[in-house]
Amino acid sequence: MSFGAAMRVVRETKFAGISPAARGKVRDIYDIGDKLLIVATDRLSAFDVILPTPIPDKGRVLTQLSLFGSTCCAT
Repeated sequence: MSFGAAMRVVRETKFAGISPAARGKVRDIYDIGDKLLIVATDRLSAFDVILPTPIPDKGRVLTQLSLFGSTCCAT
């Protein structure tokens, strides 16, 4: 990826036929029956305020950290 390329950010998720059960500061939560779908977005928050400029790939990094923590620490 070149540094001059425009970065795509995910500020909010929308899925056809599903309404979010909740939107947190950085995550969107969907109730899909017997499971919850939790989507980490690129929104940035500090001191309980959602800041106007998201960080590209922040949601991807949060998801990978969660995956690592859950597999690393599972007993």
